Amino acid sequence: MKAALVLLLLVAWGHAEHRGKAYVRDKVCQEYKTMGKDNFRTLTIVTNSMKFSNATFEEISHLVREIVSLAETCCTEDADPSCYDDGSSALSAKSCDASSPFPHHADAGACCVHTGLERKLCLAALQHPPREIPRYAEPAGDEVCADFAKDPKGFADRFLYEYASNYGQAPLPVLLGSARSFLSMVSTCCISPAPTVCFLKEKLERKTLSLLTLLSNRVCSRFAAYGKDKIKFSYLTMFAQKIPSASFEEIFPLAEDAAEVFAQCCGSMAEDCMQKKLSEHTAKVCGALSAKDERFAGCCQGKNVMQNYFCISSLKPAKSPQLPELQQPANEHLCGDDGGLHSHRYIFELARRHPSVPDVFLGKLYDASRKVIGECCAAGDSSACLDGKKQQMRGEISAFLAKAGELCGRYAELDFLDFKKRLKETVAQSVRGAGPQHLTELAERKAAFASTCCPANAPPLYCDRQVTRNPPRGP
Repeated sequence: MKAALVLLLLVAWGHAEHRGKAYVRDKVCQEYKTMGKDNFRTLTIVTNSMKFSNATFEEISHLVREIVSLAETCCTEDADPSCYDDGSSALSAKSCDASSPFPHHADAGACCVHTGLERKLCLAALQHPPREIPRYAEPAGDEVCADFAKDPKGFADRFLYEYASNYGQAPLPVLLGSARSFLSMVSTCCISPAPTVCFLKEKLERKTLSLLTLLSNRVCSRFAAYGKDKIKFSYLTMFAQKIPSASFEEIFPLAEDAAEVFAQCCGSMAEDCMQKKLSEHTAKVCGALSAKDERFAGCCQGKNVMQNYFCISSLKPAKSPQLPELQQPANEHLCGDDGGLHSHRYIFELARRHPSVPDVFLGKLYDASRKVIGECCAAGDSSACLDGKKQQMRGEISAFLAKAGELCGRYAELDFLDFKKRLKETVAQSVRGAGPQHLTELAERKAAFASTCCPANAPPLYCDRQVTRNPPRGP
């Protein structure tokens, strides 16, 4: 694995430092020889499946064959010096062909107007947006072994493609480690005299790694969507809603620590960064909040730290305690040096008063408040500007929070069938004269929206788009 990570670092460095020079031939060939064909090929499947998450298995397979063939042909001792450059030029030309078998990308045309190195670098920089909602489901043991027995190599290739496509936001060392662990389990258990027992034992042993992959993909997806400052806000509101009895001063350092962990580890090539740092963060959370809440204390009692973190992140919001009426921050505080801290505190107080309103809705308020503060603090009369905006937004914020809280509160309280039944009733009352089919479609869309975007771990970009298009209306 270390050799594979070195390859990625060298290729990235080569793109930055060798513009106009040999197209990273020496670097790639050195690592091809060091890793060997099979490991080089495995890494190529994983990295391109992560990069082109919407590509088909056939498209990824075509690309992998070409890349591996290029290295296999041009990295021999007796290869012509121009072999690699000519081959990579042919590969880029093939990528620009209308009937290209490689992964499609809407921006490929803009790259193909260039020639030579510029075209290669432009094509190499293309990637698909990562999948926000992983669709991969691990098949049952007997199904796995049947597929594995038919074609072990084909089974491994397709698994690597599916796994990397679905969990492509997890740090590469975590993803590679988890994928190799799974394939090792399959190859061991499918030849075992008792496969079912073997799978149970192996799955227990790799549970920590599986959880780490799931959790790191989730948190790094959110970090990629939000950035360091907004991920801090996201964790601040999460803790505020799960344990509203805790103060801002107790929770804010934990949110800052979470943001620092993800900033350090989501793009790290260090094999143990995410597991080590996330374990340390979980210990800090447990140390600070266990005495405040029985549910937190229960999550923190386990010996497996990844399970403890998963337990904490899965806790439902608590009921809001009786709190005084929320006061908006003073204008002079918002435009001062610590204005960001005051706006974070205000959103924190909103979150603990509205525990049913999930992160994606509060994120809209956070974005709007940052925009207003930025505009008004740069204005000639910042105080007058802020007063006007506060007056304008006060009613809008209350209505927005009430509707979001009602929708997601009902979703949390009711089982899904009852929730859909209630939706159909209220849709019928609000949309008079609509036919049964139209009413059913409206209710189904609202139910799908709620089931995806009301949970705490909702996909941030997808739900942000959905909230923008369809502001919440109570069921």
